[in-house]
Amino acid sequence: MLTLGRCAWLASGMSINEINRKLAIVIGASSGIGKSAAIQIAQRGAGVILTYNTNADGANETVTAIQAAGGTSVALPLDVGRSETFPAFVDRVTSEISDRWQRTSVDHLVNNARFGQMAMIEDTTEELFDRFYRVILKGPYFLTQKLLPIIADGGAVINTTSNSSLRPKVGYSAYASMKGALTTLTKCMAKEFGGRGIRVNGIAPGPTRTRIADDAFDRYPEVIPPLIERTTLGRLGEDDDVGKVIATLLSDECGWITAENIEVSGGFNL
Repeated sequence: MLTLGRCAWLASGMSINEINRKLAIVIGASSGIGKSAAIQIAQRGAGVILTYNTNADGANETVTAIQAAGGTSVALPLDVGRSETFPAFVDRVTSEISDRWQRTSVDHLVNNARFGQMAMIEDTTEELFDRFYRVILKGPYFLTQKLLPIIADGGAVINTTSNSSLRPKVGYSAYASMKGALTTLTKCMAKEFGGRGIRVNGIAPGPTRTRIADDAFDRYPEVIPPLIERTTLGRLGEDDDVGKVIATLLSDECGWITAENIEVSGGFNL
């Protein structure tokens, strides 16, 4: 039976095969930018494998939203800070894409694992520094390495960086340093994967209303007005502001864009 969402796609002239012609993996899609990206990618016709760490309920909500619109999706657990689990995760992905989509490869990978908090240099412990490193830099590096054999030629990878590495702020030395390294890694990946036609780009959000840093915007609403004052477009960023750009950058319309780090901040600190 066709859902209303799938009927809407068919009414627009798309066949079932066209709807399912792409397949994406979105890391960290239980809330925030990752959740928006997964939904936006699905709305553009791709099947979506999304991951979560601790927020299983949020991940299920994302899957439900995609399926309610006629899309196909599944949520898998993954701790990006534990690279020793990656081979088992790739095995699970390989099984899912074969069983659910009758595929042997995926087209898109969005590295969107989230961990962030403010910490002055004098207050940053080695444990905290290492966690930034494992989640923000080491995780995307080795997860992409392990998934690379099943990313189709002509595919696309997006790494979520941050405009904090473009315009450094006090209290974000470790976080911004890792995001800056991820930006460099993005260019290196683009160079190395280009021979297979795989595009790699970064998306650098500015202040965006997400659950990062334990729902910091909800807990400290007083920080929002100063951020808005420094944003050219006059408001705080929302999940969909970034999610839509991720989905668009993965599309064929952006097929001649690679090795870029695109700031999506509404003109923050312009």
